[in-house]
Formats: sequence, structure tokens, C-alpha cells
Amino acid sequence: SGITKSFGGVRALRGASFDLLPGEVHALLGENGAGKSTLIKILSGVDSADAGDIEISGKRVSFFQSAAESRNAGISVVYQDLSLVESLSVAANLFLGREPRRRLGFVKRRQLMAEATAVLEKYGIALDPRATVGDLPFAFRQMTEIGKALTGDARVLVLDEPTSALSADEAEILFDAVRAVTERGVGVIYVTHRLNEVFRLSQRVTVLRDGLNVGTFATADTNMRELVTAIVGAGHEQLHEHPAAAGSADAGLARRKPVLTMSNVGNDRLNGVDLTLNGGEIHGLAGLIGSGRTEILETIFGLRRIESGKITVDGQRHEVRDPADAIALGIALAPEDRHLQGLVLDHSIERNLALPRLPQLVRHGWFKRRESFRLAEVAMQKLAIKAPGPSTILSNLSGGNQQKVVFAKWTAPRLKVFLLDEPTVGVDVGAREEIYDVVRGAARNGTGVLVVSSDLVELLILCRRISIVVDGRIVQTVDRDEINGEEELHHLIQTTQADYESVS
Repeated sequence: SGITKSFGGVRALRGASFDLLPGEVHALLGENGAGKSTLIKILSGVDSADAGDIEISGKRVSFFQSAAESRNAGISVVYQDLSLVESLSVAANLFLGREPRRRLGFVKRRQLMAEATAVLEKYGIALDPRATVGDLPFAFRQMTEIGKALTGDARVLVLDEPTSALSADEAEILFDAVRAVTERGVGVIYVTHRLNEVFRLSQRVTVLRDGLNVGTFATADTNMRELVTAIVGAGHEQLHEHPAAAGSADAGLARRKPVLTMSNVGNDRLNGVDLTLNGGEIHGLAGLIGSGRTEILETIFGLRRIESGKITVDGQRHEVRDPADAIALGIALAPEDRHLQGLVLDHSIERNLALPRLPQLVRHGWFKRRESFRLAEVAMQKLAIKAPGPSTILSNLSGGNQQKVVFAKWTAPRLKVFLLDEPTVGVDVGAREEIYDVVRGAARNGTGVLVVSSDLVELLILCRRISIVVDGRIVQTVDRDEINGEEELHHLIQTTQADYESVS
């Protein structure tokens, strides 16, 4: 209660409060920069509060920036980026660094397996303790992380964006695990930007805005519009309405020409992909995790070599050997992992925006710093990037503003093809709508946009056509108007996958 925290001159939390009941799923919502991450870091002992009180079971606690103290008090956090050793078994990961050992240091493997089995059974987590983590689907790796967090006397489990990289089916597996955990009396703090999950899983919702509590709602007594208004403020109630109301920005598409074609393209992950992307079209790629959706984008962008078939851009065949070739052709990629592949976090906004434009910003060996700075200012204004200026270091920005910088890298010159891989992962509802506006604006200017997303609502909001990817090939393409909502698209993906497997 009354938690405050400042970083320099920035007040991240200004008297925030939160309460959690045993066996409850309590969602924590807010835009990027609202204070959610700071509150979680204080609970986990990564940061200490400037003021305020933390009580667990009525007893006041202080962590003094010690994660061990937080964990000993019964708080466990599962972050979006998993901390597992993929070459080890589930059991070894559950007790990593705390393995039962003999006098000479050897691990008591039989006891390790027995203790791991006991933890998994206690919380109803359906995992084989002997399985190698690297061989598991992502959802089961995430469940391993949850099991790891629950070893010991866990009273509070914090889940930070747990479904951001999961398919619909994998998310259901995770939801079942969360429900099983709460049945054992563990309270769950659920941080997410996917509002539909809030109504499916949580009993209460607390919204933070600008470091303050906006309100706490019982999910049974609120609705999507009320939550969106609380998150982004009055005047933005139209955000994230039903996808049928959003429409696509590719009017007159039938009169436009193909800007990209893939003809029987194959490599180590693709098995004869055929695809036509028209200028001004927003085209979606749907499928299960591992189906080959991302690999299609990587092949177009030159991150994977083509072993068979051909790619044409504006009707001309091109050999795209690396990303430099793709960029020269007017092809851009916004990757799924912005930290690893999209940005250099310890560099400024200006330097990141200059990276794809270096050939244009260097003359006779000299870097055009003034022009680079001016282009960065224009891009920041165009995408409403919230930062003091182009010299701001990227690691100091919220996740939503970092993602806007990824998009801003490609605002000039006009692109022919824009490849988007999970474009709004970890992005709040307000920034998400701003990104959608950028995507639609690119399409209006004639750019062909190819979108990979595990968020089926996102595909329905943005895309005119959606292709189903199975085993590295496009098996079926449907028009958006033929699909009546998220459940129908999910069913189509499942049946297409099943039909393909039965034939093959």
C-alpha cells in the first residue's frame, strides 16, 4: 500500500496499492510506463520502494533489493523471458542450483526426480520430469518455469505476459496450469496486455496509469470498454472494438499488382511455399508455433537461403542472399524479438534509426549527423514516440515505445514489402492501436504488408486475407470476410492442421 518509487526525476509509482487473496487470479493492467514493471520489481526484491508498506499474510516485510528475501517470503516471479537451461531435464531445471547432493557433490538423481514429481503433482502441472526442456513446446517450457517458481513455500506467483509467444492451444494449457495452482491456495498476479484473457482467467483487475491506481474491478461486473477507458483514459473508448468494426486499409486492392511472389520456395524449413502479396494489402500468416510462419518472413528478408523456387519483387526475380539485399529491394522486417534482433538497446534512438539508412547518411566517409538527427525527430513525431529527444538511450524507453522505434526505422523511404513478426508482443492497448495505424498507413501508401501473429484477433483486425501455414507450407488462404470471429479462425487452423497431418 502507498508504494512510491522514483528513478532520477521520473516518478514511476506515486502511491500505488494492490491486494491479492489466496487462490485468486488478480490481473494487473496498464499502458507501458504505467508502473506495472516497477511494482513487480519491488515485490520481487529487484528494486526497493522509496515509501509504502508490503505485507504478506498480515506481516510486514522488507526486501531491500534482495530477490532471495522476496522468494523466502513466498513471492515467485515468472518473467516473459524464460531462465531455463534447455539441455537439462525438467527436474534439473526445477531445482537448478538447489539439487540434493551427496557428500562429494554428486547429485542424488533418484531423490531429484522424486522431489520434482512431488512438486509437479502438488500443483497439477502435467510434465514429465525426465523430459529435456529444449525438446518441449514453448507452453510446456513456460510451465517448467512456473514449476520452478513454485518449489518451496510459494504463496504469490507473478506471471509477466505469460502468453505473449503462445498459440491459442498452448495458452489453454497454460490457463489450466494457472487454475490448478490457484486451487492449491496460491495467489496469482497476472500481468498482460491481452484483455480477453483477463475475463477468462481472473476474478479481479487492478489498473495503473501514470504510477497511480485508476481502480480495481471485479471481472464479473466490468467489460472490455470500461477497462480500455481505465487504461488509456477517456476519449479512447474506440480502441480494440470488435474486429469487424476496424476494417482493413487496402481498398481498391483488386486493381493493384503483386509486389511480392513466392513460387515453390523451399529450404531447411520451408516446403514449397506459394504466396502472392499485393501492393497495399495487409496479408496475415496464421498457424501453430513451429509451423513455419516466421521462417517465411526470414526467407524473404534473406536470413535464410533459398534452396529451391524463386522470389520476385515487382515482377522481377531476385536472389536475396542477406538482409542488405532485401533492404536494397525495399523489404523491411520488424522481428518478434525486438531486443535481440530489432534494436541496439545501449544506443540512442537516432543511432538505431540510422542503421538501415547508413548508405544514404554517409558521404565521402563522413556521417551526416545533422540530417540523421532531423530524420529521427520526424520519425519520433510521426509515430508519437514518448522520449525527451533523439539522443535518448533505448533501454530507458518503455516496451511500447521501443517497438515504435523498430517501426520508425523503416518509415523512409517508402517500402515495397513490410514483414511483421508478432508486431504488438508486450505492447499496451494504446500503443497497439498506434502501431495498427502505422501498418494501415503503410498499406494506404501502396506497401504490401505480411503479418505473422499468434493473436488471432489482431489478424482479424488488420488483414484482408489470411493464409494458414502448416509444416513449412501455405495450405489454405481465406478472405477475412469468410471468417466470423476468433473462434472460427482458431477452429480453421486446427482443422487445417489435422487434415494436413491425416493426408501426410
